[in-house]
Amino acid sequence: QVRLVESGGGLVQAGNSLRLSCEASERSFDSYAMAWFRQAPGKEREIVAAISWSGDSTNYADSVKGRFAISRASGESTVHLQMSNLKPEDTAVYYCAASTFTGTAQTVRRYYSYWGQGTKVTVSS
Repeated sequence: QVRLVESGGGLVQAGNSLRLSCEASERSFDSYAMAWFRQAPGKEREIVAAISWSGDSTNYADSVKGRFAISRASGESTVHLQMSNLKPEDTAVYYCAASTFTGTAQTVRRYYSYWGQGTKVTVSS
């Protein structure tokens, strides 16, 4: 059972950056596809970014393309989300998720079986 712990959330002004991290509890983390989702108050949880188990494939929501970058290093149990040029509409709780999916970066929520508790990001205007 994979346990995921997010960190790095906080309060920032629009235009600034934050880096979120997600640490997995298992050494077999390298075989899991990973993603970041977010949920704003009163809204559905939505995909932000995804990365394949190999790290060779990434995928992003249109709203964050060019501003956010998901990454993972081979042999490490951590995946990061670098968020730049943050906007007030990026305000949400950000969740890390893991999947045994073995294809390209997966953005569909139902493929993800393991979830962290979330970290809150608030962007002020």
